[in-house]
Amino acid sequence: MEFFQPATWSEALAMKAAHPEAMPIVGGTDVMVELNLDHRRPEAIIDLTRISELTQWGTDDGLLRIGAGVTYSQLINELGDRLPGLAIASRTVGSPQIRNRGTVGGNLGTASPAGDAHPPLLASDSQVELASTSGVRRLAVGEFFTGPKRNAMRKDELIAAFLVEPARGPQQFSKVGTRNAMVIAVCSFALAIDLERRRVGSGIGSAGPTPLRAIEAEEFIQGELDWENRARPSDATLRRFGELVAAAAKPIDDVRGTATYRRHALAVMARRCLEWAWAAA
Repeated sequence: MEFFQPATWSEALAMKAAHPEAMPIVGGTDVMVELNLDHRRPEAIIDLTRISELTQWGTDDGLLRIGAGVTYSQLINELGDRLPGLAIASRTVGSPQIRNRGTVGGNLGTASPAGDAHPPLLASDSQVELASTSGVRRLAVGEFFTGPKRNAMRKDELIAAFLVEPARGPQQFSKVGTRNAMVIAVCSFALAIDLERRRVGSGIGSAGPTPLRAIEAEEFIQGELDWENRARPSDATLRRFGELVAAAAKPIDDVRGTATYRRHALAVMARRCLEWAWAAA
């Protein structure tokens, strides 16, 4: 196995172009597990930990541009007020040690349907910035996931950053597992309310081949919420929203739970997230 350690972003892109099968690593919280268990044995590894710009964030035309190497702990401590849904999800990731090492960029690269960062990114209409020696392109996060642990990256590309609009209203995230953290989600759900545009975004995790949005549920609840007076939605409205979220899922039976349980849990989480977020509004 070859090991590369570029000092600059341009060096990293050149190395990836020359060795398209090389696996990038920053936090290593997923990659090292696979290596230790011998589930994967890449021909080469590109260590990106020396590239300081990957650990930085800033603004880009009204969006937050967050480097692929920004850790979950950074998101919680530095961006929790701007991205509350993603911060809530980040708090459920592993232990403090994992949150100090793990990154959303790595979560995106792994592209697991159970990735905790994915539902909040979907709910907030985020973008993924991909770079190579031939240029930079941005994809809507929903287009980035193409299948179980598969994404739309070309072999010569690296994830540079993700871009997301600062919250324009309350956001929520909920996850079902055998405990609150240090666990792979049985299923998860994220909600983002945009009070200015009167829109609702959603994200479903670990209940389909890729992270999913509940489009019909979003359209339904946008027409039912009392945007003027902020009155509490009726029980029937909450129940119907939960049903539509559950219907949008494409779960399977596996060792963590059944498809029936996942749909039931999603309906409950969707109702609760909506009620919590709307009360905050």
